[in-house]
Amino acid sequence: MSAPNSSERKACWDSRDLLWKCLDDNGDKAESCLKFQGEFESNCPAQWVKYFSKRRDYLKYKVRMETEGFKPAEGPKQSS
Repeated sequence: MSAPNSSERKACWDSRDLLWKCLDDNGDKAESCLKFQGEFESNCPAQWVKYFSKRRDYLKYKVRMETEGFKPAEGPKQSS
């Protein structure tokens, strides 16, 4: 696979941005954004789709940690 040229990169980034906006507007309901998901997957190399999907999850997690803070899960209770 050759590297995307500037117009292909722009098309990928634009379709990613449209998908992310749709997901934000629809409470992350993927079924509401199938059209945008298809465009995103067709305009971007598969590795980029994987990367951007993980990146979105990370960015949402980061915002949640900044607003809610870290709350450790309760582990098993140990008898003393």
